[in-house]
Amino acid sequence: MIVVHHLNNSRSQRILWLLEELGVPYEIRCYQRDPQTMLAPPALRAIHPLGKSPVITDGELTLAESGAIVEYLADRYGAGTLIPAHGTPARLRCNYWLHYAEGSAMPPLLLKLVFRRIETRPMPFFTKAVAKGIARKVQRSFVDPQLKLHLDYLEGELGKSEWFGGDTFGVADTQLSFPLEAFAARGGLDDRYPRLAAFLQRIHARPAYRRALQQGGEYRLG
Repeated sequence: MIVVHHLNNSRSQRILWLLEELGVPYEIRCYQRDPQTMLAPPALRAIHPLGKSPVITDGELTLAESGAIVEYLADRYGAGTLIPAHGTPARLRCNYWLHYAEGSAMPPLLLKLVFRRIETRPMPFFTKAVAKGIARKVQRSFVDPQLKLHLDYLEGELGKSEWFGGDTFGVADTQLSFPLEAFAARGGLDDRYPRLAAFLQRIHARPAYRRALQQGGEYRLG
C-alpha cells in the first residue's frame, strides 16, 4: 500500500490528486506546519532526512521529490494513460515540465514569499524601514519581472495546446498545478492571463482533484 506523508498546504496535495486520477489505493499520514515558522514538523525527518513533503513509501521504497514521485507513480501504476512512453518526443516534453515546475518556476515564487514576509514580520523599529525598503526594491527590480517572464511563457505554451503535455491531460499538468496555484495566490496570475486562469478552472473541476482536496484537508496558498 502506498503511503503519502502529507503536509498541509504543500506540494504533496498534487500527489494525492495524481493518485486519485490513477485510481490507486493509498493511505495518508498527515503532518501540520508550525504556525509560526510554517516549517514541517521534525517527525517528517523520521521518514526522510530532509524532513520535506511530499514523501511516499511503497513497500520497501521511500521516495521524495515531487517530480520523481510523479514519474514513478505514473510509470508503475498509470499503464501509459497519464504519461507518454519512454523514448518519445512527448515523453521528453513531459519530463521537461516535471523538472521546470520545481527547477525554474518555483524559485522566484519562493523569493516572493520570503520578501513579502520580510515586509510584514514584526521587527525592531530602527530596522523596519530599512528591511522593508530592501524587500520592496528586490521585488520590484528582480522578483516581479521574473514572475512575469514565467507567466508570459506559460500563457504562451497553453496557446499551443489545451494541456501542457499536449491535447490530453497528463502528469505535466499535475506537476505544474502547484506553481500555478502559487502564481494565483501571490505571483501575479490574474485576468491578464486568461489561458492560465482557464487551466486552473479546468483542473479544479476535475472529480479527482476535488476528491484529493477532501482527502488532504484545507488547502490554501498565500
